[in-house]
Amino acid sequence: MILLAATPIGNLGDASPRLREVLASARVIAAEDTRRTAQLLRLLEIDARPELVALHDHNEHDRAGALVERAVDEDIVLVSDAGMPTVSDPGFRVVQLAAERGVPVSAIPGPSAVVTALAVAGLPTDRFAFEGFLPRKAGERSRALSALAAERRTLVFFEAPTRLADTLAALAGAFGPERPAAVCRELTKLHEEVRRGTLGGLAEWAAGGVRGEIVLVVGGAPEQEVSAEAALDEVRRRVADGERLKDAARAVAEATGRSSRELYAAALAARQEQEESR
Repeated sequence: MILLAATPIGNLGDASPRLREVLASARVIAAEDTRRTAQLLRLLEIDARPELVALHDHNEHDRAGALVERAVDEDIVLVSDAGMPTVSDPGFRVVQLAAERGVPVSAIPGPSAVVTALAVAGLPTDRFAFEGFLPRKAGERSRALSALAAERRTLVFFEAPTRLADTLAALAGAFGPERPAAVCRELTKLHEEVRRGTLGGLAEWAAGGVRGEIVLVVGGAPEQEVSAEAALDEVRRRVADGERLKDAARAVAEATGRSSRELYAAALAARQEQEESR
């Protein structure tokens, strides 16, 4: 099978007993960086010497097929430099091919920078979207942020420390400087820091330079109040499209927070007024 193994994102103490056991018994480990994985084995005091196969963004497309073929007869452990493979890390193509060819895929759950940052940011956690790294080019980044500006869910991004200030400034421009956010730095490490504030304020802070591994958590777009007139227009549009008045009023009320009874009554009154004026 293919076994996805989540590795510590900073603190070695987060390596589970199961992870240690699997790494100690693995014969083949596909690693994002074989040198870092070899170092991880040494730090975890694992004496085994498995075959380490490089699997990174530049060669995954070419090597995925061979790894999946090997997994038919032997277990292949897949690790990235930190956290869960396939999540903004190599491994997706391997899993995709394994699923297509009926090769079992399992995982050793463990540390996740995405969920860890979300948990400590102090922003809503009931619904969120992980966006990974934003595009580097300003135009592409601007278009990506424009598409996300109205997103109601909490957003989680990865970012390099050298680009953090520019990204926060771009976010403030696209979402508004008062949107709440948190910069989570060096999670689980000695110098862990969670800086909470607004996008505008965080952009000013980051302009002085920030170091370390960064996860950026941004609050979702605030609910926009829809006027009674706009809500009534939407009810009329739905009715004109063939929807029953009662159903249209209920659907618009759920979407806008308006009273379905008031919308129904207003639409009914407007219909009667229109009929009387004929």
